[in-house]
Amino acid sequence: MLFVIHDYFISYVLNKAMEAISTSTHPTEKMQKMITSFVKVFDLYKPHISVFYQESGYLKPLYASAIKEKREKYKTLLFNLLEEGVAAGEFRPELDRTITGMSILGMVNWSYKWYKREGEKSIEEIAEIYVDLILHGLLTTEAKQDSRYARYFLNNKALT
Repeated sequence: MLFVIHDYFISYVLNKAMEAISTSTHPTEKMQKMITSFVKVFDLYKPHISVFYQESGYLKPLYASAIKEKREKYKTLLFNLLEEGVAAGEFRPELDRTITGMSILGMVNWSYKWYKREGEKSIEEIAEIYVDLILHGLLTTEAKQDSRYARYFLNNKALT
């Protein structure tokens, strides 16, 4: 049962990540879409995610291995996107890929602990905040000034 619960939400984020990568041209746009869909999973599947994290210690090794495989696939997509962004000159090359990727995963994953649908911010607003935080840290100075990406920053929302 825990495997099925996890499979619902990991399949969603994997499919959305692959969609973002295949339908977007620039790494920054891909990252914005990946982060947004990742954050939204906590609204769509919060009960599933909460149960999974609380009970995951009871998974049988076969199921734990299958879950780890899907989680690794998502992590690989993210890490490859970080490399693509550096190669394209959009992401800062001095940032360690592993630490950066794990920081993004950890920051967004922790949302399941505090996110409430009836909270002060909607899931869309929370996603915009995460995108702003992450892209401000990732993007080179030149990429931050690219007009294509202005809409991803909160201080530019009123301008678009």
